[in-house]
Amino acid sequence: MRRALAGLTTRGRSFVAAGATAIVCAVALGERDLLRAGVLVLALPLLCTIAVARTRYRLACARRLEPARLPVGHESRVDLRLENVSRLPSGLLMVEDRVPYALGGRARFVLERIEPHAFRELGYRIRSDVRGRYRVGPLTVRLADPFGMVELVRSFSLSDTLTVTPTIVPLPPGRLSGAWTGGGDSVARAVSAAGEDDVAPREYRHGDDLRRVHWRSTARHGELMVRREEQHFQSSGTLFLDTRRSAHWGDGPAGSFEQAVSAAASIGVHLVRTGMGLRYVTDGGEALPSGPSEGAFEGLLLDALAVARRSKGGSLSAGLAALRGRGAGREGDGLVVGVFGVLSDEEARAIAAARRGTGTCVAVLLRGGPEGGTPQDGGTAAGLLRAGGWRVLTVRSAAELAGAWARAGKAGEDFVSGAARE
Repeated sequence: MRRALAGLTTRGRSFVAAGATAIVCAVALGERDLLRAGVLVLALPLLCTIAVARTRYRLACARRLEPARLPVGHESRVDLRLENVSRLPSGLLMVEDRVPYALGGRARFVLERIEPHAFRELGYRIRSDVRGRYRVGPLTVRLADPFGMVELVRSFSLSDTLTVTPTIVPLPPGRLSGAWTGGGDSVARAVSAAGEDDVAPREYRHGDDLRRVHWRSTARHGELMVRREEQHFQSSGTLFLDTRRSAHWGDGPAGSFEQAVSAAASIGVHLVRTGMGLRYVTDGGEALPSGPSEGAFEGLLLDALAVARRSKGGSLSAGLAALRGRGAGREGDGLVVGVFGVLSDEEARAIAAARRGTGTCVAVLLRGGPEGGTPQDGGTAAGLLRAGGWRVLTVRSAAELAGAWARAGKAGEDFVSGAARE
């Protein structure tokens, strides 16, 4: 009852004040008719409070986000199902789903009545132009009486998470020359030139084609053996993102950090989908080790980049140490792709020195600078990286990455976007 009295609306409080005032004046003036009117006015909100407070129906809520992970600028649909699981019909319900302001604000609905064991389905769309991880919900239900005197708020505990990932730029198909090395199980190659006796058999597994049964080995081992007709190797690589605050300029989607995150997401998704075993490293060290399956790692990488923030550190030492831990560019270590902002000569030399052996290392440098300042074209840094054996791609934004990547597939060539030259 105390909660219900606290839920009096402005109209309800006005009726209470008017009724109490009328009763006091009636007593002071000795007016019985005014006393009756005051009691009636005061009783109406109190009766409404009792009726709302004694509401015994129960509600169940379910929410679905489709999709729960989406790139910046795309829409997701939220479907709500509100069910009355009690034996009494509900009254007037005002439903509100809490949505962060970045996703478009709160979603409000008015439901007149839900019959016992019936349900209502609601839906709305949300969109964000800023990457991040957002909490959608919980759902709140406001119970109101027909006269609008009382409102009680009841909140569910259920909430869901929407992940808004960076913009992904589709990159042209193909592989960077020299980037596919290593061992494991990923990309298959036939060994049809090998004779049957040279093929190493293995035990039969459920689903194997019976035409591949190697009968000589089956007789020798006493169990069903099949030909190992494929040999596999796993290409491995490292994606490096420079998140230092001092290396980037500008805020918002046009800032260099957002462009760097978008470029890293585009490159990472492209490499993972081509079958590469990738790991993710920042200036703070290794953020995601390689190991999960292709689909799992892509999701983990996008989740990590969705919440990536500029770090306060000013050194690349920890990140380069993690890079050297696997031997950047060392034989068997595959491709290394780094996305950088502004680099000093010392930092460029340190990055160049991180390369080992004859592996492929690619540096994506973001050209530009603070508004009104001197543009950064990475001229000296690019030269030092090239001298260290790195391929250098210089772009102004992630939108120019596709053209740069196509040219990077040719060994020994660097690329500076046309917009950057201007």
